Amino acid sequence: MNITLKPEQEQFIQSQIDRGIFANPEQAIEAALRLLEDMSINYEQWLEETRQKVEVGLAQLERGEKFPLEVAFERLERKVNKLRECLQNSERLSVKKSKGDRQPDRLK
Repeated sequence: MNITLKPEQEQFIQSQIDRGIFANPEQAIEAALRLLEDMSINYEQWLEETRQKVEVGLAQLERGEKFPLEVAFERLERKVNKLRECLQNSERLSVKKSKGDRQPDRLK
């Protein structure tokens, strides 16, 4: 299989090689494919878990187990706010690390 990369993709790969992250383009492509495979596996797992949760929810509704929509939205809002807080904290840590340490975490 032959693949043609866009110029900006080639430049990105070369920049990763220049920085010492990869020894050659093949290593960069292998790493990208591993990430794509992991992402695909994670998506499939999430999809199956979501389907199971929907089935459980539908069964609960059929049994009459339900609660007001407002309660559901309040719970969802709390989860979203907690996630935002975690992401903001993660970004702050990332910025602090990048100021003092230029080596990517995955290479330590």
